[in-house]
Amino acid sequence: MIVSLLVFVVIVVLSLPAAAILIPLAAITRNAGPLYAAGIFITRIALHVAGIRVEMEGREHIPAGRASIFMANHVSNLDPPVLISHLPGRTSAIAKSSVFRIPILGFALRLGDFISTERDGRVESARKSAAEAARALAKELNITMFVEGTRSPDGRMLPFKKGPFHMAMETGAPCVPVSIYGTETLMAKGSFGIRPGKVRIVFHAPLAPANYATREEMMAAMRAAIASGLPQWMRR
Repeated sequence: MIVSLLVFVVIVVLSLPAAAILIPLAAITRNAGPLYAAGIFITRIALHVAGIRVEMEGREHIPAGRASIFMANHVSNLDPPVLISHLPGRTSAIAKSSVFRIPILGFALRLGDFISTERDGRVESARKSAAEAARALAKELNITMFVEGTRSPDGRMLPFKKGPFHMAMETGAPCVPVSIYGTETLMAKGSFGIRPGKVRIVFHAPLAPANYATREEMMAAMRAAIASGLPQWMRR
């Protein structure tokens, strides 16, 4: 818990002055770039303080000069900060609509073009999220999502949600499969404790939604790609 407490202190000490200056600046200029850059900088410092080392493979698969959708498995609360802080350019991400109602945080997420989603399974909700994603991609922002919809309790892959693939088919953006492992032992589900250690991120060749007749076909191809970069025990 000492490491977790130290990380928390570092984040608070760095984030408060950055937010006080950069959130109003982003609201005035409508440019969230400096705010995003500060967030990435603080995240990387926090990971360093926590003793978390990130190894990456397959970065050559990331499309150059075109906004993409990164689809990853999800095993820990560390996954979003670890992955997003090591992606090129600026990325948007999917967040529950309830998060957008949190004061200051919700405002900052909107400034950053993050995408709200409802977990109600309705087609209307999926279309709304897809429209927000299309606007983010048009601004040349990447999109990051964890296609299982929730963290795996034991590290093994869960069934994928259909919403991300509806979004992919609607936007037509290249979708990069991402395999993450190591975080499941550094911060397990249900734990607030952070342990130092190594995280592995594997980027795979992007999938083109136009090459698949249905969401289910693309979902199966995405699952096979992500699973191929995971240890055998994590594949269900």
